[in-house]
Amino acid sequence: MHWPDALQLGPVTVLTGEERGKYPHGNSVLVRGTHQSVLIDPSLTIANRGAPAPVDQVFLSHVHEDHIPGMSQLQGIPVHCHEEDAIGLTSIDGLMSMYGLPPTLEEEFRQEVIDDFHYEPQVDVSTFSGNAIFDLGGVEIQVIHTPGHTRGHCAFLIPQARTVFLGDIELSGFGPYYFDAHSSLESFEQSMSRCRSLDADYFVTFHHKWVISGREKFLQMLDDFANVISNREEAMLEFMTEPRTIGDCVSKRFVYRPSVDMNLVQHVETRSALIHVNRMLEQGRITKVSENTYQAA
Repeated sequence: MHWPDALQLGPVTVLTGEERGKYPHGNSVLVRGTHQSVLIDPSLTIANRGAPAPVDQVFLSHVHEDHIPGMSQLQGIPVHCHEEDAIGLTSIDGLMSMYGLPPTLEEEFRQEVIDDFHYEPQVDVSTFSGNAIFDLGGVEIQVIHTPGHTRGHCAFLIPQARTVFLGDIELSGFGPYYFDAHSSLESFEQSMSRCRSLDADYFVTFHHKWVISGREKFLQMLDDFANVISNREEAMLEFMTEPRTIGDCVSKRFVYRPSVDMNLVQHVETRSALIHVNRMLEQGRITKVSENTYQAA
């Protein structure tokens, strides 16, 4: 295994992705017990460098294009994911349904997933539910269901290493990503609250932050990450002191900086605006003043 920047945490090896796991890469985790070894989230870096050996099973925090490309190096290895995300492993149509992209974007992204992320349907997929525990021989992996980013997103606690793999609860300044068809803002908020009770010393993210050492630091970063949502909503509320349409909110950009130029921006900003407008309507924080026009209450 050629991994000079790997980090060893007892039975856990963090296989640092290129650019510290910046998308499209990611930080995979290898967990070794006396009986079995499990690779969590085989990244694009693994697809490029080759898989570590031995690997007996693959676990996925969730099924998205950047968490599975290393499966191309692991033919015949059993793969496990939460039952809510299995649809994305068994067919490309199933995976696309999890994103809910408009047809023009979906066609382009579908080809990118196949060509750049090496997507191949998995025939033999095993599923787990929240709170499942796997004994690898003196080392356990405990599944913690943390939906929001996807319906089946999970974190993994390895008690013997006092380590948690957080998947895409990535603690970045961008904040939580909850804009897909299988995402849920409320579920994401509940999952972040659940993560506050995790008893560990090391917290590994698939993207960006890599390994956070110390629970106090993790909790502060988790608060900052969660606050992106409330800050976004407060900014929208201030913007709506005058009557605004969904289109106005999309143009204002409450998710991406104005300098960001990606095909997905319009779609994500629209999804975000609809999610937050509907929530603030339900909470009575804004009112509908005319068709598709809203104002702070």
